[in-house]
Amino acid sequence: MKRLLKLLIWLPIIIIIAAAVIVLIGEQEDSGKKKPRPSIGEQARDFTFADLSGKKVSLSDFYGKKVVFVNVWATWCPSCKAELPTMQRLYEKFRGDDFEILAVSIDAAGEKAVAPYMKMHRYTFPALIDTSGSIQLLYGTTGVPESFIIDKKGKVAFVEIGPGDWTDQERQDLIRGLTEEPDTEVEK
Repeated sequence: MKRLLKLLIWLPIIIIIAAAVIVLIGEQEDSGKKKPRPSIGEQARDFTFADLSGKKVSLSDFYGKKVVFVNVWATWCPSCKAELPTMQRLYEKFRGDDFEILAVSIDAAGEKAVAPYMKMHRYTFPALIDTSGSIQLLYGTTGVPESFIIDKKGKVAFVEIGPGDWTDQERQDLIRGLTEEPDTEVEK
């Protein structure tokens, strides 16, 4: 009788613990799964990566204040090599006008590959380092380069799959229009 009573007391506790463990394992597995690419109008997915000086930079740092051009790229990518000079010209044109570029490198070698590459080509826009490629899972990218323009409200305003020519007048007009929108309060 005592054994049955102990079993009746401990069984619900064991079941609750087992259920909690299953839920935690499921959440961990979901965090490693690739999400679908964000759609225009969707809230941008926040991320934090170190820049070349080691400072942590989060996308949400710019919400309410700046239009952010997020580019996923790598130094070994031929299409990226073609696109990056147009990004530099875009940066030179709009820098300081409520605009920022966050070029997220997925190079496995990290800063050792990216810093000399940026210096050699005289790119002055911020490069962030993601050696694990987690940005690809978060943004559902299928390759490099891919770009996302995030408005001041933190919403996806434009998506480019593959290399873009950022000196193109239509793209620059889009960015100019977004930078001219008033700054806003955005919940993080």
